[in-house]
Amino acid sequence: MGEKNTYEKIYDIVRQIPKGYVATYGQVAALAGNNRWARVVGYALHVNPDPKGIPCYRVVTKEGRVSPAFAFGGSNEQVRLLQEEGVEFINGHVNMEKFQWPAGLF
Repeated sequence: MGEKNTYEKIYDIVRQIPKGYVATYGQVAALAGNNRWARVVGYALHVNPDPKGIPCYRVVTKEGRVSPAFAFGGSNEQVRLLQEEGVEFINGHVNMEKFQWPAGLF
């Protein structure tokens, strides 16, 4: 029961990431209520029940790396989806200074 609650909190945050922005696993975890949930965010996104409604491709590592285990078509698909929204990559990483969603950042 608690796990579903945690996943729902994570999905609620991911739904809020605006088009053309990314958030980190840790950022989503903190916004969902526990900054130690970064790994849990990864688990939740891997079993995303609604890939069209929950844009898990907008979640990247703190270095701006895409997931090598992106569950919905691989890392190339994640890069393609982000580039379609105008997100720019530098040397294979998202330009975090320009494209990181500012929510929850100090």
